[in-house]
Amino acid sequence: MIEFRLGDVVKLRKQHPCGGDEWEILRTGIDFRIRCLKCGRQVMIPRRKFERAVRKVVRRLGE
Repeated sequence: MIEFRLGDVVKLRKQHPCGGDEWEILRTGIDFRIRCLKCGRQVMIPRRKFERAVRKVVRRLGE
């Protein structure tokens, strides 16, 4: 299982309607709050759905 941290940027399997597929993690827990890096829209998504949707971690905070 991948450990997700605040500030990580992840690439999801499906694109956002704006065309972006990279998201920044703003909150972790039972639900994740993520922000689209292209349009700035914030979305709350359940942990299980988020973990299945993540394709890869693009960059970690501080790396």
